[in-house]
Amino acid sequence: MKVGVIGAGASGLMACSFIDESHEVYLIDQNEKLGKKIYITGKGRCNITNDSDVENLLENINTNKNFCYSPFYSFTSQDMISFLEKNGLKTKTERGNRVFPLSDKSSDVIKLFEKVLKKRGVKIRLKEKVLDIVKNDSYHVLTDKATYDFDKLIIACGGRSYKATGSDGSLYPIIEKLGHNMVAMKAGLVPVILKEDVSRFEGISLRNIGLSCSCDGKLIYKEQGELVFTHDGLSGPLVLTLSSKLAKREGNIEISIDLKPGLYFEKLDERILRDFDANKNKSVENSLSKITISALIRPILKNSGVDPDKKTNLITKEERARIVESIKKMKFTYLANKDINYAIISIGGVNVDEINPSTMESKLNKNLYFCGEVIDVDAYTGGYNLQFAFSTGYLAGVNI
Repeated sequence: MKVGVIGAGASGLMACSFIDESHEVYLIDQNEKLGKKIYITGKGRCNITNDSDVENLLENINTNKNFCYSPFYSFTSQDMISFLEKNGLKTKTERGNRVFPLSDKSSDVIKLFEKVLKKRGVKIRLKEKVLDIVKNDSYHVLTDKATYDFDKLIIACGGRSYKATGSDGSLYPIIEKLGHNMVAMKAGLVPVILKEDVSRFEGISLRNIGLSCSCDGKLIYKEQGELVFTHDGLSGPLVLTLSSKLAKREGNIEISIDLKPGLYFEKLDERILRDFDANKNKSVENSLSKITISALIRPILKNSGVDPDKKTNLITKEERARIVESIKKMKFTYLANKDINYAIISIGGVNVDEINPSTMESKLNKNLYFCGEVIDVDAYTGGYNLQFAFSTGYLAGVNI
């Protein structure tokens, strides 16, 4: 049997690794090398998966969680780690159960797949772009270099983020021509743009802070961690997760930063009072230097309506309360997510109602399979998106 796999990303490589070796397998990709997007994941270290149970994996799915039960239970994160180590790649687990190659090199993950595919005799066709797919008794695939007839076909062409890696969406009209509905692609895990001018804060990184978000007054997100100011908004782990939650939201959205999440209002007030008492003849601005970074002190005081040059021994209890409020609730207005060119992943893809979650086979076209980011499933940061790619790639491969 002749099998075609379109897309040499995480899911396509995984599918090729598990298709029965009795089949003749072709892997087609328009890039010049395998796993181009894997190279840049985890800042070049490749956050392969998250070493946690299935329930935790599911809790970190943002869209269509129910679809992921079968893939995650069929091929767990522990299965992925075992697969890598069985094939010679040692791993390590870091904060938040994030799994990386022991070498900290994403290229080692690619080398592993190259070795596996070579051993299995997969015919790799790089720098070859798919132009059309026609379904007859088989799947007729036309590329810019050749034509193929496949008995079974796996589409693992990815999403629309990081176009330079080949995830350009060029196959989507062809997928629609085959009868499938594509849920419109939006940016996920992406910096957000704020209404306020925060350009003066660009590059400021904040750790161990609280971030909350409300939509029309209703709290929709609250976490602690890290963020960084950009020239027009916010980025960093907390914000990337929030952005995926906001991708399909509409309404009046407010983001609030708590610079001291470990201190309740009363405790923070006591702390500030002690600092003020120790610096009675200094200005308020100079007396807050131990509370937060200097670049944020004046904006905090401006929001609280307190003169930064006022002596601390002249500050009233009410003014101090307003300062505490500004430190605990530094408010901004959400405007939009940055566009998909800045996104780590894309939200959207092939409608999950049209795919069998136990096999990854199309419900509309026999012998056609989908896996990875081309499916309308997305997850938060921490290795969950790659695990989804590996789990669905595994299912598509073993069910050929």
